Amino acid sequence: MRTITAHADIDRLFARGSRTTHPALIVLAVETPEARDPNGRVLFVAGKKLGSAVMRNRSKRVMRAATRRAGGSWPGWDVALVARRGTHEAAPEVIDAALAAAVQRLRRA
Repeated sequence: MRTITAHADIDRLFARGSRTTHPALIVLAVETPEARDPNGRVLFVAGKKLGSAVMRNRSKRVMRAATRRAGGSWPGWDVALVARRGTHEAAPEVIDAALAAAVQRLRRA
């Protein structure tokens, strides 16, 4: 799974990406630019508003595991998963369902 690291790519994702929300997480997606290889990339975000570093890191681990179970990264798409307050303590089934629903909504958009 490739991650997004360039600030310009992150800014483009947040500025132009399609957004869908769920109580457990927020998902943003934008199509991969044609100049770059078609493999998708993923970004995991857990802001300081969530709490301590332990909670933020746990949230990112939960989102990474859900992405692996869902078969991510998605070819042709750059995707950002943003943690919400309950992400770190949500059951894996809840996160999996939220991610699947979000990806399906974004594919229709």
